[in-house]
Formats: sequence, structure tokens, C-alpha cells
Amino acid sequence: MKSIALFAALLISGFANAQSWPTKPIRMIVPFPAGGGTDLVARAAAAKLSDALGQPVVVENRPGAGGTIGANAVATAAPDGYTIGMATSSTHPAALALLKEVPYDPVKSFEPITQVASTSFVLLGSPSLKANTFQELVAYAKANPGKLNFANVGTGTLGYLMTLQLRALTDTSMLDVQYKGSSQVYPDLMSGQVDLFLDNPGASTPFVAAGKLRAYGVTTPTPSMPGVPRFSEMGLTEFQPDFWYGLVAPAGTPKPIVDRIHQVIERWVKSPEGRKELESRSLVPMGTTPEEFASAMRVQTERLRGLATQLIK
Repeated sequence: MKSIALFAALLISGFANAQSWPTKPIRMIVPFPAGGGTDLVARAAAAKLSDALGQPVVVENRPGAGGTIGANAVATAAPDGYTIGMATSSTHPAALALLKEVPYDPVKSFEPITQVASTSFVLLGSPSLKANTFQELVAYAKANPGKLNFANVGTGTLGYLMTLQLRALTDTSMLDVQYKGSSQVYPDLMSGQVDLFLDNPGASTPFVAAGKLRAYGVTTPTPSMPGVPRFSEMGLTEFQPDFWYGLVAPAGTPKPIVDRIHQVIERWVKSPEGRKELESRSLVPMGTTPEEFASAMRVQTERLRGLATQLIK
């Protein structure tokens, strides 16, 4: 009886705290540097939350270790509703599939809130490359094994795993160059210091449109890059990954708070204004429930573990 009474008291306390929440600024941790695709989605979501909740939602960039430093900062924060984080396919499913030691569980260490949006991958190239098409690029790479270098933002990221898969499918050999975030890759890619990068189109679209970067192929339909062919159209039918962005809170965050954040974001991403804003960046609006989000992470983690086992010997 005492345990039931204690549980009831904690539940009532949690609901009471949630009803008065928020009374101060909320911190949103982004596990990659400012200026990249993850950061752009996070700042858009933070602005909508701030408007709806009546408190500032302050974006804090915590890059490093393929996003796991920032993700762990969310996992270990106080579960009081004043710290949330931007999760991605890299920081959660891919990290567990690729890294030996990750200090958190993608589901158990967090309260999944919602998947905000999903997007494609685009193979970006330096404008100094002599190859004008994907077919020419593959031919050049095969004729010059190890000469081209390929940027990544961490060996625990989905982009890195997809880079390995792309090279395996095309039977090519290239050198890896690691960065902390995509915003750091772009200057080197545009200047020719690095040759290739597999990223999401959100941040790269303006550079491709201006001719500062080449786009050789996309994994799924990408409205902001209408003339870029899909890899499946070029014979790589196995290469069709997509990438999601989502919001999470530390495990133990009261459910009423999680539900309130979910409701705000779902309303935004499914509104005409929100859909237009996201689709302009080649993002597919989602707004899944916390339960759907948790299930999707479990499924993707197992799928990526299987792929990593095949590619990494």
C-alpha cells in the first residue's frame, strides 16, 4: 500500500509540475555545429516551441564524436523539462550500430517526443572534380583508387555508414577525412581540399543552386534538387537510405511535458505553413507520436546493425 501511495504522490507531483511548466528558458541541445542541416531544423523547431510555450528555447550546439557528445548531454540532464535535444538517425540508431561504446541507449536513456521530419541523402562533389556525372565519377574513382577523398562527420554517423555502402556497391576505394560537422566540410569541399561528401540537402541546396557544389545523385525524391537523378535510376537500387530529425528529452521527463512538446511540433509540421517551410528544405514533415518514434528507432537500429556487420570487417 505504501508503494502505491508513493507512486500516486509522484504522479500527482509530476502532473502539478507539468501544469506550471515552463517557468524559465528551455535548453535545446544540438549535437552538431551551427549552420548544418540538423542545426537548421533545430532552430526552426525551437522558434515554434518558444512562440507556443511563452519561454525562450535556447539552442546549444554540442558537437563531437559523431553527435554522441551532445546526445549524451541530453541523456544525463535533469528530467525536468528544461533540457531537450535534437536526435538524428546518426546519434541514435547509427551510433549504436557502428560504435563499440556508446554511453546511452537510443530509447531507454531518453523520452522520445516526435520525429520532426525526414530527408534524403545527396552525394556532393567539389566543383573542381573532372567528373560531370555519377557514372563519370565512378569510372574516375575506379581508374584512380585511393586518389579521391570522402568527408564524413564521424565514424558513428549514418552518413559514414552510407559512404561505406556506396563504395561497396560501386567497388571503389577512397580516403576518409573526418570533420565535426557539415558546416565545416562545405568550405573545404567548395575549395577542392576534399572531393566528396554524402549529406542531407537542407544546408547544401543553396550551394548546389549557385554552382558552388555538384550534386551527383539523391537517395529519395528531393524537390529542392529537381534535376539531380536518384541512385535507384542509376542502377543502385539497394542504396535508398533516408535520414530523420527528432526531438527527445532525458528519460524520466514527465509525460505531460513530453506530450505538450509533441503537440506543439505536430501542429506546426502538419500545418500549411510548417509543411511549406520544411518542404522548401527538401524535408518530409512527420510529427509522429512518442510511441511511433520509439518503435522506429528500435527497427532502424537493428537494420543498421545488420548493414554495419556486412560492411565493416
